[in-house]
Amino acid sequence: MTSVGSATTTAPAVRGLRTLVRPLVAHASWQATFHTVAGIFLSAAVGGVFTLLGLLWVAAALSLLTGPSGHPVLIGIYLGATVTGPFAILLWVRFASALQRERFRNLLEVEIVAPAEAPLAGWRRLTHPWAQAATWRQLSYHVLASVLAGPAGVLVVVCWSAPILAALWTDHLPAGERVASFAMSGGLLLSAPWIARGMAAADAFAGRHLLGPGPSEELRQRVATLARSRAELVTAADTERRRIERDLHDGVQQRLVSLAVNLGMAREAFADASPEIREVLAAAHDEATQALAELRDFVRGLHPAVLNDRGLDAALSGIVARAPLPVALRVEVTTRCSPTIEAIAYFTVSEALANVSKHARASRAEVVVEQIGGNLLITVSDNGDGGASVEEGGGLRGLAQRAAAVDGTFSVVSPLGGPTTVTVNLPCE
Repeated sequence: MTSVGSATTTAPAVRGLRTLVRPLVAHASWQATFHTVAGIFLSAAVGGVFTLLGLLWVAAALSLLTGPSGHPVLIGIYLGATVTGPFAILLWVRFASALQRERFRNLLEVEIVAPAEAPLAGWRRLTHPWAQAATWRQLSYHVLASVLAGPAGVLVVVCWSAPILAALWTDHLPAGERVASFAMSGGLLLSAPWIARGMAAADAFAGRHLLGPGPSEELRQRVATLARSRAELVTAADTERRRIERDLHDGVQQRLVSLAVNLGMAREAFADASPEIREVLAAAHDEATQALAELRDFVRGLHPAVLNDRGLDAALSGIVARAPLPVALRVEVTTRCSPTIEAIAYFTVSEALANVSKHARASRAEVVVEQIGGNLLITVSDNGDGGASVEEGGGLRGLAQRAAAVDGTFSVVSPLGGPTTVTVNLPCE
């Protein structure tokens, strides 16, 4: 019974001891410790270079303000240092920020995205970055790190090495004070993992907010990412439509053509057959011919081959030729746009003319396609009854969505009684 009671009493003590010791050997604790200690040296080096560059720039600028004297070469050096000083500091800000982000990535496994930089040329490369909030945030981080990283790192090192320091420095103390000193050093040792993690967490918080993009920059990057993803989806959908069109044109359509030809030949070969056989062959031939015509219309609606081969002018000429009412067409395009933009322009004209023929009760229409600067301007007008609206849904809303998918604009002017004008402005990429 004694041994069982002793084991029962010992188990909670062992678990408690493990709970105290486990943070001392945890990977996260040593990860935070190495990160904090590395910050001492890196921040000191960064701050030292900043101080040196700042002093050199201030000295050169003051020498020019107070009236430079001496050899012309020396005056030129002062002038060069004054002009290039801000640029050198800016380069060091970016380089030091990249080093700190690498420290976070490699030692703390914290990914901090660098703020986006707009491509600039000339003097704007020197002046514009200093007007950006990202530059001053990064500079603020380096100033704070130069001041606080040292004390934070020293505190972490002292906590980890507290028992060793107590053993080295308490030999001359009385026994009672030595016991108290070792007890205090043990407490510091046990708190070392949590202090290191706290320092690393505070550093990571500052790094994310000062070394990374700000809220507005994150929003701009997010918008750019979404716009790029949307453009990729539009391109992928257009590519898939062209693949389906090609497969249908080269596969199913050719088989239907062969079937219709064979049925036509059989119809002629059995011209003297019984009426029932001639009727069946005639019906099969007519069905095959009608299916072929419908498939051609469907393929043309997916993506007309002529659009790839001969461009927008020829493809729109085919639409106008098939229209059930007179349509005047004018295309003034000097350079071809991307396949996606040309496809959207083609379907815009096709759907707009289909709406005119179905709903407008118009006697004529006009299509004008112009390339103005970097945009493709499409205008479809008719003399019908008017009253068309995007809010009513249907084909016009689909056209508006197609245009918006590539950052284009879509508008309809259609008063009651007419005329109706549909205008689409697409970026000609």
